[in-house]
Amino acid sequence: MSKELIQELNKQVSTWSVMYAKLHNFHWYVKGNQFFTLHAKFEELYNEATEHMDEIAERILTLGGEPTATLQEHLQSSVVDEAKGTEKANDMVQALVDDFDKIMKSLKKGMDLAAKDKDDMTEDILNAIYQSIEKHQWMLNAFLGETNE
Repeated sequence: MSKELIQELNKQVSTWSVMYAKLHNFHWYVKGNQFFTLHAKFEELYNEATEHMDEIAERILTLGGEPTATLQEHLQSSVVDEAKGTEKANDMVQALVDDFDKIMKSLKKGMDLAAKDKDDMTEDILNAIYQSIEKHQWMLNAFLGETNE
């Protein structure tokens, strides 16, 4: 287990902590004709964020590392920013699409580091999260009416 891998995994723990708060913000403050759709989707995503954060933190502990566990640490090492609190519905969705890009880059780096360490289990965990986010991102882009053509 490399120090660099633990650092990247902690970046994920922090990122998912910030995403959890951001998604709650969006869940509580979304307004407009897509309220019911987005309110439910944001809840689904913040529940998933909790699972990702916990799974990665437990993996860090299994590897003998120490997961970040304070809000200050999370805000400092997250690859995404917290919500501003002024976003409109479509801006919320676009922010998530953009955030998922950043998270997938960090996940990819973590997978590469895990592969270098011959740590298949960590690589599998990160790959599963990557695939889930990739699907969410596709759906959110569809919501926004964007295509990959």
